[in-house]
Amino acid sequence: MSKFAVAGATGRLGRHVVDVLAEQGHEVVPMSRATGVDIITGERLAEVLTGVDVIIDVASWHASEQKAATEFFRTSARNLHEVGRKAGVSRIAVASITGVDKATAGFGAAKKLHEQLHLSEVLPVRILRATQFHEFVGQLLDWQEGDVAYVPTWPCRLVAARTVAEALVDLAVAPQAPSPGEPIPEIAGPREESLAEAARLLGARRGVKVVGVDDPDLPDAEYAANGGLLPSAHATLAGPTFQEWLDAQP
Repeated sequence: MSKFAVAGATGRLGRHVVDVLAEQGHEVVPMSRATGVDIITGERLAEVLTGVDVIIDVASWHASEQKAATEFFRTSARNLHEVGRKAGVSRIAVASITGVDKATAGFGAAKKLHEQLHLSEVLPVRILRATQFHEFVGQLLDWQEGDVAYVPTWPCRLVAARTVAEALVDLAVAPQAPSPGEPIPEIAGPREESLAEAARLLGARRGVKVVGVDDPDLPDAEYAANGGLLPSAHATLAGPTFQEWLDAQP
């Protein structure tokens, strides 16, 4: 079995990636500030990457402001490649976002640059794009305090973070990388719905009234409203649906 380091190991996606790797019998090195590893300052990075075969990068910035997110992704990508190369890491697998190649502003634009930075660095890179997580719906409600939440009616195919983690690990452990010219692989949920529709299901449990809005004041709102968050035709569709996932929550 291989030895993996997971950047962002304690985050929404990272904790699932760690679980999947461990279940498959791989040795896992969790990297996050909570574990004493900082991929921005480089604290303990060289130490923990010693003997690591593959890095899985699911670290993310905590807010949508483009400049700060861009700086985070720029620094983290550079450090992972530079320190990883010196440590003998063979490749990096990166989680990204469906539709990010068309993003022009906000977090999406920063994540688009993140892909480009990884691909321009020294180590071989494999990228997986995913649609919005089921968990993202709760985040939308958390951002708005009170009994009413305004949520975009954007069409989407919400996917479980665990499902994305499984697909990302499969990509990371595959003996061969995707062939040159192949589209970047994508993972998406099994059902097309709107963010507002999903939010109403969760809002009903929380006692929050959800109001769908067609023209939110958000970056790339027009693009998202016209299907920009939907996956490409080559995407893998995998469950559970948002309702199934919600029903399974404690």
